[in-house]
Amino acid sequence: MKVLLIIAVLITAPIFGQSTDEEQLRDIYNIALSKSKSYDWLNYLSNQIGGRLSGSVQAQQAVEFTKTQLDSLGLDRVWLQPVMVPKWVRGTPEYAYVETAPGMTNTVPICALGGSVGTPIGGLKANVIEVKGIEGLKELGRERISGKIVFFNEPMDPKFINTFEAYSGSVDQRHSGAMEAAKYGAVGVIVRSMNLRSDDYPHTGSMSYGDLPESERIPAAAISTKGANLLSTTLTLNPQTKLYFRQNCKQMEDVESFNVIGEIKGTTYPDEIMVVGGHLDSWDLGDGAQDDGAGCVQSMDVLRLLKLSGYRPKHTLRVVLFMNEENGLRGGKAYAEEANKNNEKHIFALESDAGGFTPRGFSFECSDAKFEQMQKWSDLFAPYLIHLFIKGHSGADIGPLKNDDIVMAGLLPDSQRYFDYHHAENDIFENVNKRELELGAATMASLVYLFDKYGGTVSNK
Repeated sequence: MKVLLIIAVLITAPIFGQSTDEEQLRDIYNIALSKSKSYDWLNYLSNQIGGRLSGSVQAQQAVEFTKTQLDSLGLDRVWLQPVMVPKWVRGTPEYAYVETAPGMTNTVPICALGGSVGTPIGGLKANVIEVKGIEGLKELGRERISGKIVFFNEPMDPKFINTFEAYSGSVDQRHSGAMEAAKYGAVGVIVRSMNLRSDDYPHTGSMSYGDLPESERIPAAAISTKGANLLSTTLTLNPQTKLYFRQNCKQMEDVESFNVIGEIKGTTYPDEIMVVGGHLDSWDLGDGAQDDGAGCVQSMDVLRLLKLSGYRPKHTLRVVLFMNEENGLRGGKAYAEEANKNNEKHIFALESDAGGFTPRGFSFECSDAKFEQMQKWSDLFAPYLIHLFIKGHSGADIGPLKNDDIVMAGLLPDSQRYFDYHHAENDIFENVNKRELELGAATMASLVYLFDKYGGTVSNK
């Protein structure tokens, strides 16, 4: 009889454990959808502060606001981690037109790329040469490029279902186009916006001159997709078409800013740290609601949701709001350097930096053993229509933490609309859906709960 009873207990124990996890996730989602703070926090970040370009007054206001909110959650510790960041300023609004003949012009929407130098005070006008990516420069050669404005017009490939793959395939022309075109004698660069739809919003983003001397650096701007189509068609009809553009951007000296960090101390393994976070800085054209205000408020809400659900983590949980992801990654690097300096052991890091859209799953950077373990949790997410557990990129800010032991994850929202708003003037609060944002926070909190409870039980080797 005793043997039968023991067998019965062993058989039913996993069922009870599964039920407990299902209930915990249900509690997390219930709280997120009925008592969330993430949408209110994002409203303030977006509409009371606005775009938070690294080194700006708005970035500092965001630091102060988020620290105050974390202080109010009753965490065990909240602090600011100093980090020196670049300060690039856009200046007065950019202006451009296409000229087919003297006095025959059409204005086109442009914006300076982050890190670009300005044009001469009176602007810059020159003939335009179109290329379909950086590799096209070599085909044309210096003789055809020198003295002209290079127009990089390689679109994002619409055949990719994951739009981030399309972005990766084209973004090199934005990042390195000016550096490479300058080597062929170009006087300026115009880059097709990283955007899959046709609209009038130019999309900014970081660019680099590499080790190019300052005297050889040329101005670089993004043009909207509709503007790019117009310019390309016009060049086909009239190869002597000229482009005029004016921008007044400037790189300043580095300034001090901060990562914002909040922590709940672990009850069993306080020296083993789990991180969840997003980047607090944004570009200045919109208010940075999708990129990455959404990720920041979701990460803040993870700790709040777990506290309200009554869960006490075994490992130390940290929310980190990183500064300067957009044009330097200084915050992520500073956090990892400080962690190494203090011999901190990080076992898990989760980043949300793909917008506040409907969550679909997670991408993981980890060993096969860990990945197989986490795939077993996917059934728990099925009621919430979360189905993607894949190996892939996790996040830029947590990247510097990477080693052979840590498990790194990235939230995967539906990506179809992300590049409609990415780095553009329409990245605003009104384009974030409240329920999608809250579902993302709940999904992140659920993964954090499961990893905290079970993740340390399987070797990462």
